[in-house]
Amino acid sequence: MRKYIVSIVGRPNVGKSTLFNRLSRKRSAIVDFEAGVTRDRKYEDVEWCGKVFKLVDTGGIIFDSKDSIDRMVKHQVMLAIDESDLILFMVDAETGATGIDQEIARMLYPHRDKVLIVANKVDNEKREWELYDFLSLGFGEAFAISALQGRNTGNFLDEVIKMIPQTSDIDWDEVDKKQETVSIAVVGKPNVGKSSIVNKLLGNDRQIVTEIPGTTRDSIDTSFRYMGEEFILVDTAGLRRKTRIDYGVEYFSSMRTIDAIDRASIVIIVIAADEPVSDQDQKIAAYAKRKNKEIIIAVNKWDLVTKDNSTTKTFILDLHEKMPFLQFAPVLFISAKTGQRLNKIMETVVRIETESRKRIPTAELNKFMEKVIEKRPPTHSTGQYAKIYYITQATVRPPTFIFFCNKPYLISENYRRYVHNQLREMFEFEGVSIKMIFKGKKDDDTDL
Repeated sequence: MRKYIVSIVGRPNVGKSTLFNRLSRKRSAIVDFEAGVTRDRKYEDVEWCGKVFKLVDTGGIIFDSKDSIDRMVKHQVMLAIDESDLILFMVDAETGATGIDQEIARMLYPHRDKVLIVANKVDNEKREWELYDFLSLGFGEAFAISALQGRNTGNFLDEVIKMIPQTSDIDWDEVDKKQETVSIAVVGKPNVGKSSIVNKLLGNDRQIVTEIPGTTRDSIDTSFRYMGEEFILVDTAGLRRKTRIDYGVEYFSSMRTIDAIDRASIVIIVIAADEPVSDQDQKIAAYAKRKNKEIIIAVNKWDLVTKDNSTTKTFILDLHEKMPFLQFAPVLFISAKTGQRLNKIMETVVRIETESRKRIPTAELNKFMEKVIEKRPPTHSTGQYAKIYYITQATVRPPTFIFFCNKPYLISENYRRYVHNQLREMFEFEGVSIKMIFKGKKDDDTDL
């Protein structure tokens, strides 16, 4: 049975994201005193009394705005309303019914059979007596809660479950499967086309796309299927240089992006083809590599580049010169605008994911290591002798190799890089970060 969809709608700054975080038990949506922080739809599962439903956070609706982002936010809300089984119309008990609330009520009236009006910021019983004002909206009595304090949210969830009685029981097999689902984080500087790429891959306009840098503020997780397999695609806010980030919404957007990289299996680093590779591109890539992520470099806006026979080769050489630590990552030249080579993204994701799960038998690894040492034994500037006894693969995702040796500290950085390159040459691991641990006595363990 499919999960019922419950959407929270309302004007800006009534506490929609606070309620979303409260019910989903995560700090998943950014909350700030600044109105209009939420822009895209954001989804999380909510479990209550053994039942589970899909909760949707939406941006605050503003009518008659000339701002393109406000119009796109409203479009996203309309999409959420159409797909919802239940609509939570949130209002602010401190301000009472406003003109915007009245306009939203008129917009929701055709869907009145599936609307529950929720009055937020009801911090005490006295304020509950002041909710008669919301009867004028035409949806009956407002359910009083305080999303910030959690007041009355248990009774509220009971009411929600009553209104969607066919809500499915928790499928624990599905929970376990979700934990194994491959998560793909799409990261990069602002305005390089991340949301456009995500929308094209999903086949719908889930994310708001404008020419304004920084339109996406939160990390948006979306489940989808490709070739019969389940994936989670994460659109992220553009990472700016720290000196350009003010504490507040933009700060937490950056934190969400870093968190998305941390929990992703695969990181797609989007670079604009019509701009030089920047320091910020390098920092994003270095962070993903440091976290041992599987990496794809997507060079977007390739349709804007004037090309000759050597354009692609020259671009890759420049890329590898500035980011030599990513020579293992496949480079895709794409255009989200025209759809050029976008199909290669998921083909490459599947190929890389297969590579990351590859396990090399210990016997094969030790034959490999014998040849490597025979070709170039480990040396050290002190003249002391380092001996590698044997090698084994400990885990996958990322592939982790343990080298047992007498004195790990004598294995130089150059020799580690040499072994790393030999591993790739022999076993490929395209797009996959390889982790190497040199293990001796307990106090001497080192890794790369």
